Amino acid sequence: MLLLEAMGTTLGMTAIGCVLGFGLAFGIVILRQTPGRLALPLRLAAVFYVEIFRRIPFLVVIYLVLFFIQAFVSDASLFAIAVIAICIYSTAYTADIIRGGLESVARQQVEAAAAMNFSRWQTLLMVIVPQSWPVILPPAVAFAVGFIKDTALVSQVGVFELTFRGKELNNEGFSGLLVFGTIAFLYFAMSYPLSRWGSWLERRLASSPSKRPEQRLRAAHRP
Repeated sequence: MLLLEAMGTTLGMTAIGCVLGFGLAFGIVILRQTPGRLALPLRLAAVFYVEIFRRIPFLVVIYLVLFFIQAFVSDASLFAIAVIAICIYSTAYTADIIRGGLESVARQQVEAAAAMNFSRWQTLLMVIVPQSWPVILPPAVAFAVGFIKDTALVSQVGVFELTFRGKELNNEGFSGLLVFGTIAFLYFAMSYPLSRWGSWLERRLASSPSKRPEQRLRAAHRP
């Protein structure tokens, strides 16, 4: 029962942190692509954020978040600290995935939208984003699935997730082989169905009979 509760904690941390990180990553990419000289500080801040946190180990990010938050809130929830750390880390990684997806849209589509007097936001939301989902979603899901295993690192700061519970049970005298063998199976049980869903999603998006780009532009321009 303890392991099942810890399994739920692991899935909850991963889901909340990665979903929030995915949303924030979109904001980072939009800032990075904002044109104009006045937006230069925003573009630089977005680039620095991605480059810095992609090169810092996740465990270090956890400790940075832990010590920073506890400097102001001594009784902060360890679960919340773990979610914030996951969110920071996943934002940096998925930002590059999203940027690659948005940049995969043919330049002619953007030029056609500009010729039809679309604003920057209209072009982004009606032309670029719909065509970039098949490029963005499969690797984003793969990142989230892979990150389920990395959440074991938050056990180092005392979060009651799956690996931490395994250590507790082992310290109470249970067989280490049995405990961690069970934990290995539970990690597999969490990640394998999600990885299969990601593969299905990739095939579905690749074969989806979506509108042609020209039809999408005309439909978006129609009053």
